[in-house]
Amino acid sequence: MDIHILLACVFFYVQILQVQSRSFAEEDCPVCVSTIDKFSKTLEGETNTKVIEEKFRKYCRSSRIDKEKRLCYYLGGVEDSATGILSEMSKPLSWSMPALKVCERLKKMDAQICDIKFDKEIDWKTVNLKKLKVKDLKKILDNWGENCDGCLEKTDFIKRVEELKSIYVKEDL
Repeated sequence: MDIHILLACVFFYVQILQVQSRSFAEEDCPVCVSTIDKFSKTLEGETNTKVIEEKFRKYCRSSRIDKEKRLCYYLGGVEDSATGILSEMSKPLSWSMPALKVCERLKKMDAQICDIKFDKEIDWKTVNLKKLKVKDLKKILDNWGENCDGCLEKTDFIKRVEELKSIYVKEDL
């Protein structure tokens, strides 16, 4: 009987270790990792945290991607941010810490940073634009940096997306 209790304890201990040893991966925090990685490539070896923070604010102002803007808001990179933990991002970047590790540290401070996920990519070969909502069509145009002046009906938005599709969608050969 004692051996069964011992085996059960060992089993549960191993299970706990496996759960704890799961490493942080890019899939856990995709928007943060890709944004911080993209931003860190623009730093060119900068080590001054104040300069890094100012460059991040400038990066956030120029960003056109909604998910990146939300990350900027959570970190304090935009004027209307409620909180500001930019120093927790700029210090590790000044040490050339990888984006994955920076985001892992940021998640410990504010878990909602890793709740941001990218929207699913549209498969342009099979998508039926007529089945998309107007909201989704507007979002496509917004992501492209385009607008649809004079569009009142769904067919107007579909027509505009079709017109611009050849410019923004790269067809695989």
